Order: sequence, then C-alpha cells, then structure tokens
Amino acid sequence: MPSRLFALSFLVLLSLLGGCTQSDPQAALEAAVQQLQDNLEAKDTSAVLEQLQPQFSAQQQYDRAWAQRTMALLFLRHKQVKVLALSQSSRIDPTYSSKGHTQALVAMTGAEGLTPDSARHYSVRLEWWLEDGEWRLAKLDWE
Repeated sequence: MPSRLFALSFLVLLSLLGGCTQSDPQAALEAAVQQLQDNLEAKDTSAVLEQLQPQFSAQQQYDRAWAQRTMALLFLRHKQVKVLALSQSSRIDPTYSSKGHTQALVAMTGAEGLTPDSARHYSVRLEWWLEDGEWRLAKLDWE
C-alpha cells in the first residue's frame, strides 16, 4: 500500500509537463512542472525535495519525509520511471498571484528493463506557492 501511494505521488509529479520560458509567472509555473518531471525521471531525490515547499503535504496527511521515503522506495524498485501526461493544465490563481494550480491525468510506468512491468493512471492536483521567485510544490492530491 505505501508503495502505491509513493508511486501515485511521483506519478503526479512526473506527469506535469511544461516547456515554456520563465518570462512570466505562467511560463515559470509550467517550467517548474517540467523541472519536477525531469528530476523525477532522473531519479534525483535531492532536486525533487528542493522543489517541495517546507510545509509540503500530500493527501492532507503525508509530509516531506514521506515523499523522501516514497521516492527512495520507488527508485529502488524501478530502474526506469516514466510519466505520461494524458492531459495537463496549469494556471495562476486569479485571487492569489503567488499560488498556482496544476491538474493532470497521468499514466505512470516503472520498469526494470526495456518493457514496463507496472503502469497506473491517476488524476492529480498540485498546488504551487511562489516563494523568492521560485515555484515550490506545496500540496499534492490524487484520485
């Protein structure tokens, strides 16, 4: 069960695909989403943790330590981790310009070799907070 939660949370993070320049807050948010995906696929735990806001929470019950343990388990279990965004959208909160939201439908796969040995679909919601010019992932929820 914990590995499922881990896979799901990372699936959400990996599924967020962006590719814009950081010339405006929307583009910077999309770039942060892309960087998160890149860091997860590179299995770079420390880089992912740098993108998490200090009070990060997932499913309103898990914290940064949980994210670190989950990544360690996922990265040990799978030689390759891939996330496919079936649909994704990011937006700046119209009321609070320092908050951003990303919603995505993602498929996450893990593999020991060339062929995936596990795959799951998730609907994920991410809340980002702008701090010192950097978007940090503050909340993560999935279904």
